[in-house]
Amino acid sequence: MKEKIAIALSGGVDSLVAAYLLKNQGYDVTGIHFITGYEHGKVQDSGKNNPELQKITQLAKQIEINIEFFDCRTQFKQIVINYFTQTYKAGKTPNPCIICNQSIKFGVVLEFAKKIGCTFLATGHYAGKMTGRDGMFHLLKGADTKKDQSYFLSMLSQKQLSCAIFPLYGFTKKEVIRLSEEKGLHPAVQKESQDICFIKDNDYADFLIRETGFSPNDGIIVDINGKRIGNHKGIHQFTVGQRRGINCPAPEPYYVISIDADANSVVVGSKNDLLTKHCKAANINWIAKSYTTELKVCTRIRYRNKEVPSVLFPEPGNCATIEFESPQSAVTPGQCAVFYIGDEVIGGGFIENA
Repeated sequence: MKEKIAIALSGGVDSLVAAYLLKNQGYDVTGIHFITGYEHGKVQDSGKNNPELQKITQLAKQIEINIEFFDCRTQFKQIVINYFTQTYKAGKTPNPCIICNQSIKFGVVLEFAKKIGCTFLATGHYAGKMTGRDGMFHLLKGADTKKDQSYFLSMLSQKQLSCAIFPLYGFTKKEVIRLSEEKGLHPAVQKESQDICFIKDNDYADFLIRETGFSPNDGIIVDINGKRIGNHKGIHQFTVGQRRGINCPAPEPYYVISIDADANSVVVGSKNDLLTKHCKAANINWIAKSYTTELKVCTRIRYRNKEVPSVLFPEPGNCATIEFESPQSAVTPGQCAVFYIGDEVIGGGFIENA
């Protein structure tokens, strides 16, 4: 019998097939379903009679592995939800999936996996990992260019990557679905969510007010020259590049250009005003090697954006200035800028300004 490996089982087809692949390779596999407290229907304290958890139990039975339920509601709220709220309060747009992977999945869930005797934690991410000649762990893109999720893993440390396994590296989504059908694997969650897991109906504003006691303040909307043209009901309702919800009549549509949390104002302008050739990133996580001199990379400024040619200028304090080869639209403070050389992720940091 090979090493004991934990697999984070969400209920979807990706983690189910990842678990099947590991089991089929002869590993001793244990499923871990972690409870955040924000699942559909709200998971009860004991979880024993909760229909959602019963579905996960049946999921594990399909591939004949044990399942453990890990309650991390306290940590999820303290880390992910608080980060989400505070980032919006600061007039930025958060990326909770990156924080969740760093602090929850490969943080407290990995710790739990080790406590139950597992050496590694596997997930259903479409990404890869390799050990280089330098002895360091390198993070790689997934084979499916449309589904590649290496962006969301860019904040993992060497220690975390040393314990990570990505069984779906080399697979496309279509291949995963086809394999699940061929092997008679039935996920507990049929539809793949495109939204943040803890936001119901994609209503961010309602979540902030209802769940966290966030108190928005009315403010003003100004054009790029500082002229007041309207009012808003809270900066949390806006993100850079947004067009809907501005409600300021004009010959051409307005777009959100920036958000000033100190002044509680939203700056709007034309589509061309969204273009920029530079931005700054902070709190950079260098994955296998830190850089101190400029280098050519490709940078992805949002998960759904393609990476674009750029030059990275590292600065003291884990910061860097990024110069894009061509102007980019809606570079958004709070989102992650992730840096690639070929198929490798060399690091990522949070966008400060553009």
